Amino acid sequence: MDLLEAFILGLVQGATEYIPVSSSAHLVLVPWLLGWPDASFAFEVLVQWGTLVGVFFFFWQDIWAIAKAVLQGLGQGRPFGTIEAKLGWFVVIATLPAVVLGLAFKDFFESFFAEPMYVGAFLILTAILLVVAEQLGSRTRSLENFTWLDALIVGFWQAAAIMPGISRSGATIGGAVLQGFDRTSAARFSFLMSIPALLGAGVVALFDLVDQGSIATELPAISVGFVAAAISGYACIRWLLHYLQRHSLYVFAAYCLALSVLSLVVGFVRG
Repeated sequence: MDLLEAFILGLVQGATEYIPVSSSAHLVLVPWLLGWPDASFAFEVLVQWGTLVGVFFFFWQDIWAIAKAVLQGLGQGRPFGTIEAKLGWFVVIATLPAVVLGLAFKDFFESFFAEPMYVGAFLILTAILLVVAEQLGSRTRSLENFTWLDALIVGFWQAAAIMPGISRSGATIGGAVLQGFDRTSAARFSFLMSIPALLGAGVVALFDLVDQGSIATELPAISVGFVAAAISGYACIRWLLHYLQRHSLYVFAAYCLALSVLSLVVGFVRG
């Protein structure tokens, strides 16, 4: 992979990590559709760390308030004493299903990254989830109403999104909307959930690179993709939170369906 391809894929990663259209699908399908070399699994995962820069910049006040509240709550013996402290623990709870399933079935999930046709098919599931969430979600609850059970349920939606093509943000936002949360609250919790999820996945990928002895070879492309993902990730977080205040998830469902059809058609034509 040359540096221009790495830069473009980084922009794509940042743009699609938080917009509910599956960044993993795009990192598989874009090189495949354009005839580029496949991005390595380590590149795909570590470039996601760039999107975390966007989250930290946009939510630094929220993150600081949550971290401080959790520590103060532990020190005072009241770990759930404030809304911020509860949110911190809810993020932890929501992360557990993906950690357990991701580590237990790591090789199984990684195998799908080499199958663009399957990735395209999984995009249909993202489209269906977004439509169902819009149809059935009451959108009457906010983050102040979040419970540990909500966190666990949304966490299992995030675990399902380990499969490339099932959007992490789409699954978590859609799952939260199905629990009755408004779109903006669902998106904010989804973005906060991304921090431990992406950090953990990146650590696993980093160990894989070290074990394979390929970190020096892939570092230039990963670095360029990282910077590009940070820039586009921050921009898309700002845009999406504003967009969801007034608009539905249907446009993202339509996009996922269109990309799925395109990838399946191309796959059948290429044989």
